[in-house]
Amino acid sequence: MKKKYIIIIGVLAFIAALGIGYLIFLSALSGIGNPTGGRGPDYPYFITTESVTVKKIAVPKGTKLIYEEQFFKKGQQDKIMNEKKLTDIHLPEGKTIEWGGVPVYTITKFFNPEMTGYSVFADFSQLRDEQRTKFSELWRRCGGELGVLVKDADDWTFNTKNITDIADCSVNYQRYFKEDDRQQKFLDSLYNALGKQVKIK
Repeated sequence: MKKKYIIIIGVLAFIAALGIGYLIFLSALSGIGNPTGGRGPDYPYFITTESVTVKKIAVPKGTKLIYEEQFFKKGQQDKIMNEKKLTDIHLPEGKTIEWGGVPVYTITKFFNPEMTGYSVFADFSQLRDEQRTKFSELWRRCGGELGVLVKDADDWTFNTKNITDIADCSVNYQRYFKEDDRQQKFLDSLYNALGKQVKIK
């Protein structure tokens, strides 16, 4: 009888192990396509209820502010959090703010802690012809977000005195590839055009 119970317990344990393995397998499948390899942490965020200033930028009501992962703080928060922990600014759909004369809808802090800077995402469909500059046209040509290095991590404005370099412009132009003259010259041209907002006729 005792041997029978041991066999039953063993079978139940095996079934439980199979069930856990199946759940892990499903979890892994749900993470396909996610850069973190899984669902990722439920980062805390706040939806602004009025116009506020963060990182020296005035953002409108309805802006989503995302913060670093923190203990006991998950998902939507009922009040704005510490600006030092801010990682992303996502404006409401269809809304933009001007950054360097270009309409932008998202600003994201660099993931690499060794790099002080952020990426800016533009909506060139909202850029009027009379607003075009050499800087905006170079940015548009690269076909993606613009990564900038800064001295002051708490200033995400278009402050040319704070911006020390252009780290990248989409995946096509990367400062990392120092040996590629074409990429380096393009990024140099972008950086030099930062403070020269000359309109294109």
